[in-house]
Amino acid sequence: MQIGDIVARKSYNKDIAFKILDLQETEKGIIYVLKGVNLRILADSLIEDLEFVSKDDIGDIDKVFNRKINTSINKVLVSRLNVNKKYRAPLFDKNINHREVPFGRPGRVLQIDADSEYMNACLKVYKQLSIEAIGYVIAEKDQSSSVVDLIKKVRPDIVVITGHDGMIKRANNYLDLANYKNSKYFVDTVAKIRTYQPNYDDLVIFAGACQSCYEAILDAGANFASSPNRVLIHCLDPVFVCEKIAYTNFEKIVPIQDVLENTITGLKGIGGLQTRGKYREGFPRSQYA
Repeated sequence: MQIGDIVARKSYNKDIAFKILDLQETEKGIIYVLKGVNLRILADSLIEDLEFVSKDDIGDIDKVFNRKINTSINKVLVSRLNVNKKYRAPLFDKNINHREVPFGRPGRVLQIDADSEYMNACLKVYKQLSIEAIGYVIAEKDQSSSVVDLIKKVRPDIVVITGHDGMIKRANNYLDLANYKNSKYFVDTVAKIRTYQPNYDDLVIFAGACQSCYEAILDAGANFASSPNRVLIHCLDPVFVCEKIAYTNFEKIVPIQDVLENTITGLKGIGGLQTRGKYREGFPRSQYA
């Protein structure tokens, strides 16, 4: 087996497809470092526990996730079309002055991610959903030292802080940050943001990754976090959370259930607090737009 191969772990009933990232020499032998193809997870394994995933199986796995993603995107766009008919339909009515039609501006997103592949996947879907998003790839341990400068530069309405995480093997205290690989870095980064901007409505924060310490991240000041049930989350879950906030009128508070309805993982993977929307109506529309 080589770097780049797609494999699954036999001891976990081959439930997740992984890409081999690295091979490391240890006393136990060669350890294979793995990254989830669709889910935000890093793992390691001995070769005895690994099995190649066939192209047909990869295709079947991708079909399942792509179906869920496409369903979520379609639901978002249909819902947005129904809510915002007053912005679109009049544009096609020749009897209405173009400048008399309102327009709208959704929230801007800054995403800081430790994984370039997941970041690129997110930026692609932000574009599909007509959300202005700027992304930076920064390792979890370095995110807190960079985040405030990036916020000043980008001036976002929503900040996403994510990467990889997971509980240490055989840990049983779910509230101890020492039992997580990277939760402490997400907590530090959120706290740094809240020191700079304490208002939950002025700057919305999503933070966390697979199996992150949900409670500690919320206590640090995040509006939304993962993972309430310490499950794996899909790399696009933060995107669908951001979309709901970005396209809800700032006069409204978004119910938590509405935020989660289009995520891939749902309430087991994502949770949070009531948060005000970031969409602002404008008037009049420019005659040059």
